[in-house]
Amino acid sequence: MATVAIVLAGGSGARVDPAVNKVYLNLGDRTILGHSLETMQTSTVVDRIILVVRPVDRPRATEIVAQAHLSKLIAIVDGGATRQASEMAGLQAIAGEIESGGVDLVAIHDGARPFASLSLIEAVVAAARVSGGAIPALPVDERLYRAADDTAEPLSAATLVRVQTPQAFTARPLLAAYRSAATVGFAGFDTAETMEKFSNVAVRCVPGDPRNIKLTFVEDFFLAEELAARWQAGRWK
Repeated sequence: MATVAIVLAGGSGARVDPAVNKVYLNLGDRTILGHSLETMQTSTVVDRIILVVRPVDRPRATEIVAQAHLSKLIAIVDGGATRQASEMAGLQAIAGEIESGGVDLVAIHDGARPFASLSLIEAVVAAARVSGGAIPALPVDERLYRAADDTAEPLSAATLVRVQTPQAFTARPLLAAYRSAATVGFAGFDTAETMEKFSNVAVRCVPGDPRNIKLTFVEDFFLAEELAARWQAGRWK
């Protein structure tokens, strides 16, 4: 039995610099992607790693992998045009092992979240082993409304959460859900949405970490530089 982490690095990062995939930008002493991969390599609950990249970024990704000495990495695969397609590409790389039972749990992580701690990964994986699926979540700290027919209806913050990655699920239901989604051309916002629509797996929320930020906008990098000064191999100093 093994837990495989699929790290997604196939986005364009157009909101930062359309010419550069943001995960290859430096943050402290290594790239954003390098931080994510290092933590997965260090984690005691992750047995293997698959990296999903854009074909154009493969040389850079290969260089980062070589520098990081990732003994757990088993494949670098080309992603697709959407997040859903990239996740499917990662799953397809281990489909045979999932079907044979060699891989029983998969954690999917956005490489643009460099500060997912070892403790967070452990909590998500542990919860997924109990319930079948787990996601890290944070409370909503803003007032939200549902807009319909030119009216706004307030939503209860008590029933809403902000979701992060990694998200972990038992492998066979996860693969089956993604195959079902592919047959109808469904593309979910994240892994949990696809599982909610195409499986009966109960997804459990575990406490997220507000420092586990996704680097999306230019201003995110100012905070990330401050966090990087207190970060070392998946732990906070």
